[in-house]
Amino acid sequence: MQMRFDGLLGFPGGLVNPSEETLEAGLSRELLEELGVALPISVEDHVDSCYAPSSSSSSRQLITHFYVKKMEEEQIREVEKAAASTATDHGQEVLGMVRVPLYAMQGGGGLASFLSHSFIGNARSQLIDSLLRLNLVSPAELQKALANSLKIHTKAARDLRTATETLLKLTCSGNKQFDPQQHNPAHA
Repeated sequence: MQMRFDGLLGFPGGLVNPSEETLEAGLSRELLEELGVALPISVEDHVDSCYAPSSSSSSRQLITHFYVKKMEEEQIREVEKAAASTATDHGQEVLGMVRVPLYAMQGGGGLASFLSHSFIGNARSQLIDSLLRLNLVSPAELQKALANSLKIHTKAARDLRTATETLLKLTCSGNKQFDPQQHNPAHA
C-alpha cells in the first residue's frame, strides 16, 4: 500500500482511457509512475470492478477495477527501493510505500492498529478482501484485528475530542489570541 499525498492510505492506480490502452497496460503505466517499476499485470490478477462514488465535479460515472498481485519478499524489496528512488510521482501523489503488518501485538498493535488508519474510498475493504483471498491471515485473526481496530479508533476519537476541547479552552480563555509559541514547552 502507499501513503497518498492527502494523508490517506490507498493502492496505486489512476485513470485509464480504454480507447487508448487496456486496463492492465494502464495499471502497469500507473505502477511505473507511482512505484518506479512497471510490473506485469494480467487479466488473471483482476479481482473486482465497481462504480466509484459519484462526484459533483464530474457528470461521468467512473468504474474502479481492483487487481491483486502476489509477490515474493525480494520483489517487494525491489519495488520499495524503486518507489523511493525512481518513481516520478514519489513525493507528489505518493509519499511512500507502506507495508501491512500481518501480525498482532498485545494491546492491539500490528494489523489492528494499521486497519484503524484512514483509507481512501474502499481501500480498507479491498485490503481485507485481499488478505483473506490470498490466505495471508485467517478469518479468525482478521476478525480479532478488526475488533481491536474498532477499539483503537474509538480511543483515537476520544483523544481528538479532548484535544479539540483543550484547544478551545486555550483560545477562548480571557478572549486572548491563541499564540502557539506561548503554549509550546520547547519554546524558550
